[in-house]
Amino acid sequence: MSKTILTCAITGNLTKPEMTPYLPITPEQIANAALEAAEAGAAVAHIHVRHPDGKPSMEVEHYAETIDLIKKHNKQLIINLTTGPGGRFVPSEDEPKVFTTGTTLCHTLKRVEHIAKLKPDICSLDLNTMNSGPDVVMNTPVNCRKMAKVIRDAGVMPELEIFDTGDLNLARDMIADGSLEGPGLYTFVMGVKYGFNTDPATLLFMRSQLPAGAKWAAFGISRAEFPIVAAAYLFGGHVRVGMEDNIYLEKGVLCKSNAELVLKAKGILKELGGQLASSVEAREMLGLKMH
Repeated sequence: MSKTILTCAITGNLTKPEMTPYLPITPEQIANAALEAAEAGAAVAHIHVRHPDGKPSMEVEHYAETIDLIKKHNKQLIINLTTGPGGRFVPSEDEPKVFTTGTTLCHTLKRVEHIAKLKPDICSLDLNTMNSGPDVVMNTPVNCRKMAKVIRDAGVMPELEIFDTGDLNLARDMIADGSLEGPGLYTFVMGVKYGFNTDPATLLFMRSQLPAGAKWAAFGISRAEFPIVAAAYLFGGHVRVGMEDNIYLEKGVLCKSNAELVLKAKGILKELGGQLASSVEAREMLGLKMH
């Protein structure tokens, strides 16, 4: 069996500082966490950024500073920047057409501004429109195509995040009309409320629906994180862990770093006979240029 690529999702935008004192917030903290994760075995760092108060940021300067700090010490670590922020809608109770607190909707091109300017190796492209907990996430086909064009023009590889079966159908349509280059790189997001369940049967079904030749990974939210590491590996996929998705090393025990989560996932794969790919090996597997 070929080696497994492990992505570490460093901080996300939904995990809050009051949930854990160990959450990376500043560009320096996020960069250091990414470098520690790489030392532990991660080949890819999936990066969101934060304002100094810990709230999610979309500022290009925050992304740029974080990337610069990483590349000073590790030029081969694969950088995967998010484009997820900016798609959440929370309707007002009095007037549903009007948004209320928690809404992040913004112009589509704002969501990929940092991709066009910074040109990371990979960026996520969420294809979901769905109920997400108490809110709604909206990524319309028109907007997904607009974002895909900016990503392609920047020469960046899109990582297609799939939250339910219809998202994969949209990806297929976008490949068919040339908005995306097939067969594609996919990540199944397991355990978001009202999205995929975290059972192996769901993961196997979604794998069966992928275009021939597609590369894929899966990750689980919260307590599903490590079971999905095992399932994704056993079903031939790549894996992801990180404090974006889960802040516990085991029940009731907060992880103190992203590196701890990477090391635990590495141990699971080793017990199952697997081996992690280095960043250089992952670049070759994904067809990314070396630095």
